[in-house]
Amino acid sequence: MQTIRTECLSCQKCPLHETRTNVVFGRGNEKASLLFVGEAPGANEDATGEPFVGAAGKLLDQYLEAVGLSREDYYIANILKCRPPQNRDPNPEEIAVCTPFLDRQIEAIAPKLIVCLGRIAAMRLIREDFRITREHGQVFEKDGRRILAVYHPAALLRDPHKKEDMFLDFLKIKKLLEE
Repeated sequence: MQTIRTECLSCQKCPLHETRTNVVFGRGNEKASLLFVGEAPGANEDATGEPFVGAAGKLLDQYLEAVGLSREDYYIANILKCRPPQNRDPNPEEIAVCTPFLDRQIEAIAPKLIVCLGRIAAMRLIREDFRITREHGQVFEKDGRRILAVYHPAALLRDPHKKEDMFLDFLKIKKLLEE
């Protein structure tokens, strides 16, 4: 994992390296059974170099705590390792350049379960036409791994009506890990 991190920290393969403050590689237990994948760092993440440290990250922590999972139980990363300007969605070229880092992280961690945080991550890791409102919480098999998507925590900050669905999805995540 250290080799991947070192290469990522010096990456200049797309224009995002020119505007980043920090590369946001990932954090957590590198031998975890659970891997969360978001789309890209936001302003707080860019400032700290850590994924999911803003309001959305705090909400994610609350869901993890509610189902009895701690930071030792998972690893968390993003598809992009650098923040897109104004938190816009990642573009296809950026995803194409940055995804090999994530693919190598997945191989190194070898998680039992991958959870996509939001539509963008699900469209990359599950399938391009993934519909988060219809398919969140459904378990898919891909490359010998279980994978599912949940709403991005930032979406819950904008639409609190989705919080109950998110809690049910997190109960499912906990159950899948216990199997």
